[in-house]
Amino acid sequence: MTTRACVAGFCIALVAGCSASQPADLPTAISIPGDRLFTESLTSSRDGTFYVGSYGIDGYGARTIYRALPGSAVAEVWISPTTESSPGYLGVLADDASNTLWACVLPERMVGRPTTAPSVLRAFDLKTGAIKASYPLPTPEAICNDIAIAADGAVYATDTENMEIVRLRKGAFALEAWSGNGAFGGKGGILDGIAILGDRVFVNALATNKLFAVSIERDGAAGPVSEIELDRPILAPDGMRSFGKDLLLVESGGPGRLSRVTLSGNFGKVATVSEGYPGGAVAVTVVGTNAYVLEAQFAAEETLPKTPTKPYEAVAVHVGAP
Repeated sequence: MTTRACVAGFCIALVAGCSASQPADLPTAISIPGDRLFTESLTSSRDGTFYVGSYGIDGYGARTIYRALPGSAVAEVWISPTTESSPGYLGVLADDASNTLWACVLPERMVGRPTTAPSVLRAFDLKTGAIKASYPLPTPEAICNDIAIAADGAVYATDTENMEIVRLRKGAFALEAWSGNGAFGGKGGILDGIAILGDRVFVNALATNKLFAVSIERDGAAGPVSEIELDRPILAPDGMRSFGKDLLLVESGGPGRLSRVTLSGNFGKVATVSEGYPGGAVAVTVVGTNAYVLEAQFAAEETLPKTPTKPYEAVAVHVGAP
């Protein structure tokens, strides 16, 4: 294990959902009860419901999606582990428009099973938790990590292992490789966070501390890939969300930060919104005028079966309107 959450050597990053209105009685923090949960992802729906994804490894971890209903400060088990032996979930993203909770499911090989079964992007009913569909990632050895949705309903996800973006067109029955081919760097760069602003898809690479943009062409094809020049380094960027015309991202390296990136073409100005997440900031979601930052408690994961000294929670930071 490194100082970042890793499963079989791959660090995990998360996507977060965002709701535009201001639900009443926003909590100052969302608590996820339990020990050694490996919470890795966070999203929210328009009404202020929170969803938290988690994974497991070596007999530890929850492999559960938790839910906190509007106004509640405590998340409860919502989707429990099924009979499948998958290690659990990475990115989760609530999509009110399609009544779907999208979730990246880790492949079974990451818990030592001799299988070629791929990583899967799964669609759950946002209200009931029932499985609606599952979409295997197209490239061998894939690891589905983060998720974002474009204005036309197309779903984009990062494949961490193959350093590529995959896409599910609205109404399609299968994912397709959309952008990559070495444009984001070689294997080991850990492509993870993803967000969409207008006609550009943004992704970050945790191991190389880079941010990229890919234009969406009129026919939906991937355009050129551009690296975003930043005015200060970002340290192990993880979860990322669009926020108006800007990006909110968490940095799991250094002191742990929530940062805002203001973009101008292929240049980005990085401003620290808050810092001091020693447990490893891995995910962010926005509800009303609050951003919620999730810590993963990496130190406890690296010293299993040690119990974390801090509770698992997503803490509110006031960010105002976009």
